[in-house]
Amino acid sequence: MKILFLILGAVVALQIVPSTPAVAQSASNPVPYGSNSKAGTYITLDGARLYFETYGHGAPLVLIHGNGGNIAYMKPQIEYFAREYMVMVMDCRGRGKSHLGSDSLTYMQMAKDVVGILDHLHLDSACVVGRSDGGIISLLLARYYPERIRKVAAFAANLTPDTTALYPFFYNQVIQDRMHAEEMLAKKDTGQDWKVLQQRNRLMEFQPHIAVADLQRITCPVLVLSTDRDIIPLDHTLLIYRNIAKANLCIFTGETHYVTKDNPDLFNHTVAKFLKEPFKGEELRQ
Repeated sequence: MKILFLILGAVVALQIVPSTPAVAQSASNPVPYGSNSKAGTYITLDGARLYFETYGHGAPLVLIHGNGGNIAYMKPQIEYFAREYMVMVMDCRGRGKSHLGSDSLTYMQMAKDVVGILDHLHLDSACVVGRSDGGIISLLLARYYPERIRKVAAFAANLTPDTTALYPFFYNQVIQDRMHAEEMLAKKDTGQDWKVLQQRNRLMEFQPHIAVADLQRITCPVLVLSTDRDIIPLDHTLLIYRNIAKANLCIFTGETHYVTKDNPDLFNHTVAKFLKEPFKGEELRQ
C-alpha cells in the first residue's frame, strides 16, 4: 500500500497540462457535454432508456458522476482523460437524459448499467473513475464484475447509509430532502420532478450496504480518494482503504467534496498517475 499525501498532489498539480482539448472547441463553440448529438446515444437496459457519451481514443475508461450530477458535471475529467483514453460517461438513471425506470434506484442496478454499456460497446474491460455515488458504483463493479474492471479510482465513497459513513449534518439533510419530496408528491406538485428527487435521496438514506468482506474480495488495484473537508469521515475512508488488498490512498488537504470541479488539475493528475503506473504497495502487506 502507498499513501499519496497532499504533497504528492501539489507537486503533480504544478506539472504543465497539455493544452490539446478532448474535442475541438472554442470559447464561442464549447462542447455541449451531456447533450452532444455527435458523441451521445441511447440504450435500453432493464426497462430504462439510458443516455451515454463517448470521447477520445485509447484504453477504455468509464467516468461515473455523483448523486446530483450528470455527464456535464464531469466536463473537467472528460476533457482531461479523453486525450489518452476512450472515455465513456453516462447519465445515471433519473439524471440528465436517462430515464428513472419503473423500479427504485439502487447502486447495484447502476453498476449493471455500466456493464450493459460496456457490452453494447463490445468492450471486455475498462478502468473506472467514480466520484461520490460514482465511487460506490465503482467499488461494486470491482467486487461483482472483477473480470471487467482493470483499475478503480473511487472518490468519496461510503459503505453504509448512516452517520458512521456520512457526517450527521449531511445525512440529516438527506432525510429532510426525502421527506420534503414525498410531501410535494402527495400534494401532486409539478414544480420539480419530485419522484426523481425522492429516489435520489432514498438512495443515499437507505443504501449502500457494502460489507468489509466484500472489499476484501476486490482483486484489482483501487485508488481510494477523499479530502479532509469531505462529507465522508476520514475514519470511514481509511476503513475502505485498509480492507482492499491492492489499495492506494490519497487525501487532498484543504479540498472539499467538490474537488473534481473546484480543483480538477489536482484530482486529474493524481488519478492519471495511478492509472498509468504499475500498482505499488501490495508488498508492504506481506
